[in-house]
Amino acid sequence: MRLVIVESPGKVGKIRDYLGAGHDVVASVGHVRDLPAKGDIGVEPPAFRPQYVETERGAEVVARLRKAAARADEVFLATDPDREGEAIAWHLKEALSLKQPKRVTFSEITPAAVREAMANPRLIDVRLVAAQEARRVLDRLVGWMVSPELARQGGSGLSAGRVQSPAVRLVVERERAIDAFKAIGHFGVELTFAGDAGPWTAAWQFRPLLKAGQEYWLDRSFAERVSRLRGFTVEAFSEKDETRAPPAPFTTSTLQQVASTQLKLRPKATMEAAQRLYEQGSISYHRTDNPNLSDEAVVAIWRQARADGYEVPSQPRRWKAKDGAQEAHEAIRPAHFKDLEAGETEDERRLYRLVWERAMASQLADARYNVRRATLLAAEPLDQTAIRFEATGRTRTFLGWMQLAEAEDGTADAEADSEDGGVAENPVPLLEAGQILSAERGRLLEKKTKPPSRFTEATLVKALEAEGVGRPSTYASIMETIVRREYVEVDRKRLLRPTLKGATVVDALCGRFKFIDLDFTRSMEDELDGIAEGRSAYQPVIARLHQQLVDEIGAAEGAIRRAPTEAMLAKAASVASERGLALPEAVIEGYAACKAWLDEQVGDGPSSTQLNFARTLAERLGEMLDPATVADRSKLSTWIEAAVKRSDRQAKERLAGEPASERQLALIRTAIDRQQIERPEGWPSLNKVQAWALIETLMSGGGRRRSRAQKPGQVAGRAKGRK
Repeated sequence: MRLVIVESPGKVGKIRDYLGAGHDVVASVGHVRDLPAKGDIGVEPPAFRPQYVETERGAEVVARLRKAAARADEVFLATDPDREGEAIAWHLKEALSLKQPKRVTFSEITPAAVREAMANPRLIDVRLVAAQEARRVLDRLVGWMVSPELARQGGSGLSAGRVQSPAVRLVVERERAIDAFKAIGHFGVELTFAGDAGPWTAAWQFRPLLKAGQEYWLDRSFAERVSRLRGFTVEAFSEKDETRAPPAPFTTSTLQQVASTQLKLRPKATMEAAQRLYEQGSISYHRTDNPNLSDEAVVAIWRQARADGYEVPSQPRRWKAKDGAQEAHEAIRPAHFKDLEAGETEDERRLYRLVWERAMASQLADARYNVRRATLLAAEPLDQTAIRFEATGRTRTFLGWMQLAEAEDGTADAEADSEDGGVAENPVPLLEAGQILSAERGRLLEKKTKPPSRFTEATLVKALEAEGVGRPSTYASIMETIVRREYVEVDRKRLLRPTLKGATVVDALCGRFKFIDLDFTRSMEDELDGIAEGRSAYQPVIARLHQQLVDEIGAAEGAIRRAPTEAMLAKAASVASERGLALPEAVIEGYAACKAWLDEQVGDGPSSTQLNFARTLAERLGEMLDPATVADRSKLSTWIEAAVKRSDRQAKERLAGEPASERQLALIRTAIDRQQIERPEGWPSLNKVQAWALIETLMSGGGRRRSRAQKPGQVAGRAKGRK
């Protein structure tokens, strides 16, 4: 008997029917093992080998699968065809103690695809497993190492995420750009001419007249004079045919974006509906960054197109994938193009139609347009300046792939117009160079520059992909996480706004931790791809990030932290017990003293962290480190302890005498506007200590109960080191 293990229970019945007698199909229901849920980071240097444990649900699943495997002659691991699926297959092999399991994958759940996969098994790809393991460990290191420091800086309940925090940063920085935006009034001119097919318009071409560094026309009086011009000569005219190609089939990212815009589905809902369609055998695998279809799919589209009377191009279309795309699977498509409908719920049916239409259109003929362009020169210059207008008009002469949109609701046409900047129809007549024209009327266009748009979930997904943050399969979970943790909120218009918590997280991380930087996040994704492709090794990649976090946390701890961590106290107590020593009170109460004592007890020379911390303190204080002190762990520890006290005093004096920063005032102003706190005494004349007291009150949930600014002395201890 052959045992086939899949991930989702939704696939079991269909695959069992396809394989027939002699096969048993069971589901692992996703992961059965993971790093410890709490109490232990589960990975330690220098090897950084994860210590996996069975999940609460996984223990029961493993027991059931172990019995099924014992009855089988062969075991086939048919988990999803991506890195996570490969990792799940490896975990099943380890948890079930399987000797020679066979790995099979299929990009669609159809009889032919399943049988072909079963006929061509392979070994588990350990490089893909290592890449997924590295992603999991990197996420764990950032979360477990940085979150405690973040909570100390910004208040309890805050946490850091390797990809979630950069996503929050995008939203916070966009909101601040909107807040800082100053509208600029500028002007344009539009002329209207009479024509046999109806009135047509031309726009003033002012850009050649702008001075260096200018972007807009700001002189209203001159623009008004331009709008009163009526006599023009046709300086140039052209007429030609242009084409518009269809958009590429869906990748995971573009599916989430378009489903959000057209179907009003959140990324999580889109992925859940796509998962069910895949399990039902209706679409191909939905986690992909490849915009191209397989040769077999293209043939199926052409066959269906000819049967339906649609024109196809002379050769199959291909699209360039995004930089860094893995292209492990083809684009998302229907399993059978003859099926115009699929899905069990309304969301599934709507999403399926979107997938069908996009994939089908991708291999149909271009839409064709007749395009006319005219350049008009004013009969008389203004202030010795030649004035030109330009008119562009187009008429669609062949629908091509847009026939699919015409048959539905026009969404594909609208999307294409927005994607390539299509010009609205403007019935420009046939003209000749030298022809004299007279405008019927002119209109002064008064415009204002607009601030950057707030992100929607669709546009944030697009930005994450463009910045190389995360991978398409992670976008939905990123969205859910940042909203669930209240770092970002979705308003009634489905726009994303950062919360005070989100802004606090970003401010606490920026400038202190590199993983919040988009370039670093992008390079880390490249490192993970390198592991999957065999160009990089697991341990060096993890070790580099770990050391970086150790150094960054050390610097942050020295500047802000006051009390030792529980782990440090536990280690100090253990060392003291082993050596029969008494712990000094300063070691128990002070982070710097505790760290220095541990460094002194467990090593010979100063540690790299101790040296980096000392140099940071010396630079902040404007002092020079004596070489003899640097070379002696004990002397350096004593110097650090005294330097921390000097730094604290300076910070206290400086902050109490400095006015609150614009960023602090902006956060408080937002809280006042939202009626989270009352207007504090002396507002807005607060110093930094008072401002931080209010912000900490908000973060702790105090709100109106503690809205008055406290005196500097009351909170100076908590505000030390903040700028």
